[in-house]
Amino acid sequence: MSASNINGIVFLRMLSSAAANLKKHEEEVNDLNVFPIPDGDTGSNMLLTLLGGVSDPDSGDADVGKAAKTAADGMLMCARGNSGVILSQFFSGMADGLSRFNETGRDGLAAAFEAGVRKAYGAVLEPVEGTVLTVARESSEFAGAADSDTPEKFLGDVVEAAKRSLARTPELLKVLKDAGVVDSGGAGFIYIVEGMKGSLTGETGGDAFTESRGGAREAKEIDYERFTSDSVLEYGYCTEVLVRLQNSKCDVENFDVGIVRDFLQTVGDSIVAFRSGSALKIHVHTMTPDRVLAYCRRYGEFLTVKIENMSLQHSNLDPETAAGSDSPKKHITTKAKLFGIVCVASGEGVARCFRDLGADEIISGGQSMNPSTKDFIDAFSEINAEHIIVFPNNSNIILAAQQAASIYKDAKVTVVNSVSIGQCHAALTIMNPLLPPDEMISEMEESMSEVVTAAVSRCVRDAHQDVFDLHSGQYIGFTGKKVVSADNDRFDTARMLVDALDFGDREVCIIFSGREAVPEETEELKAHIERTRPFTEVYCVNGEQEIYDYIIVLE
Repeated sequence: MSASNINGIVFLRMLSSAAANLKKHEEEVNDLNVFPIPDGDTGSNMLLTLLGGVSDPDSGDADVGKAAKTAADGMLMCARGNSGVILSQFFSGMADGLSRFNETGRDGLAAAFEAGVRKAYGAVLEPVEGTVLTVARESSEFAGAADSDTPEKFLGDVVEAAKRSLARTPELLKVLKDAGVVDSGGAGFIYIVEGMKGSLTGETGGDAFTESRGGAREAKEIDYERFTSDSVLEYGYCTEVLVRLQNSKCDVENFDVGIVRDFLQTVGDSIVAFRSGSALKIHVHTMTPDRVLAYCRRYGEFLTVKIENMSLQHSNLDPETAAGSDSPKKHITTKAKLFGIVCVASGEGVARCFRDLGADEIISGGQSMNPSTKDFIDAFSEINAEHIIVFPNNSNIILAAQQAASIYKDAKVTVVNSVSIGQCHAALTIMNPLLPPDEMISEMEESMSEVVTAAVSRCVRDAHQDVFDLHSGQYIGFTGKKVVSADNDRFDTARMLVDALDFGDREVCIIFSGREAVPEETEELKAHIERTRPFTEVYCVNGEQEIYDYIIVLE
C-alpha cells in the first residue's frame, strides 16, 4: 500500500481521530442551538453516533470496504437525533462507495463522500438547505472537482469549503439568521473531517481511539455481590452478538435471516435478528446463550459478543423501575397481541401517565436526551405484538425512530410523528383497541392535530426572539418555537403564557410540573386557569421532567 492510500486500518484510525476531535468541540457545537433553552445536543448526538463506528484499528479489517461497512452499521444502531441519523446515513453511503475497494486513494475517497451525501439527502423526507446536508454537499462537490492528488489534500479541501458553506447557512435558513448562529450540524461535520484529515497528516496527537471512547456515557456500575452463590437465575441472559457470515460456512449472498429467527424463537424471546451485508446482528433473551453461540458459528465467526445476566441487572434497578415496564422479563413465550405502544418520555411522572394510558414500553429521553436507533429496537423487542405504534414526542427524535422501524422485521412498526407529550397524551386518551391498527392510528393522528402544547423553561443565553429581548437566566414561555412570555419570575411567566393561549372550545387543560416546580405554585397556576377559563377542566400531573418547569397541554 502506498503512503497516500487508505486501507481498513487507516480508515478506522481516521474515524477515531474524528471522534476525538469532535469530543474536544462537543460543547461548542451544542451551544449553537437556535432556541435559547437548554436543548443544544447536536454535538453530543453526533459524537455518540460516531462512537458507534469507532473500534480498535489494530483489530479491524484491513479491507477498507469491509471496515467502512462495519463502522457504518455500528453508527446506524447508535444514531440519535436528526444530526446523528443524517451522519450515520452519510457514513453508510461512504461505505457503499468504498465497498469495491481493498484500499483506495484520493479518487475513491472523493467518490465515497459523494455517495455519502446522496444517501444522507435520501434519509430526509424534505431536505432543508442551510443545514449539515448543505455543508456536506457543497464541500464534497468543491473538493471533488479540486486539483488534489492525495486523500489528505482532498480532506483539506473539504474542510476549507465546508467552512465557507457553514458561514453561508444563516443566509439560507432564516431561523439561523434570527438567532445569530450558524448550523450546528454543519459545524460538527467540519470537526469530524478535520479529525479524519489530522489522522493522515499527524496533526492529531495522542491515542485517538482511547480519547474517542472517553466520550461514551459511563455505564452504571453493577453490584456483582447481589447475585450470590445462592441466587437463582430467574430472568436469563440478554445476549447480543455480531457475526460475520463466512462463505466457507454458508451462501453469504443469499443467506436467509428467517432461519435464524426461527431458531431463536425456540430458545428465547425479545428477538431481533437482521443482516447488513455479511454482518448478522442478533439480540435475544435466553436461558441458554451457549446454544445461541453454537448455532451462530454454523454460519460465521463473531465480531462482538455481549452476554449480561438480567437477574443481576434487575437487582440493580430501583424498586419503582424494577416494578415497571423497563424491568427484565422472564422467559415466557406467548401469542403475540395485535398491537403495542412505545412512547418516548422525560420524567418518571410523565412515563407513569403514559403507562396508565396504555403504553407498553417507555424510552427515557426527550429534549437534550435523544434515544438511539438501538434504544428503539430494544424497546420493540420487548413487545410481543404484531403491530407496534411509536410516539417519538420530539421532532429531533423522529428520524431515529423511523430508522429503527426500517431495520426491525419482527413486527409492523408505525412511527406517529408526534412532536410533544401533549400530542402523545391526546392520542393515548382516545386509543380504541377494538379498531384495526390502521384505523386506530388515523383517529390518534386526528386527535393530535387539535392539541396545543406550551412550556416554561429557563433562557440559557441573551437573544432576541420574536418581539422579546431575552436574557440568560430569565424564564420564557413558548408554544413550538414562538416565545409568548418572558419574566424573571417563573409564576408570572407561566401566568402570562396561559393568558396568551387560545383556549377556544378546548375542554381540558393538563399541567405537567417539572422537577424544579413548587407544588404551591402549581396549584396557584391551576387556580388562575380555573378563574379565567371557568369552562375548562384543569388537571395537574407531577411529571418530574427536566428542562421544562411546566408543560401545559390543551385538548
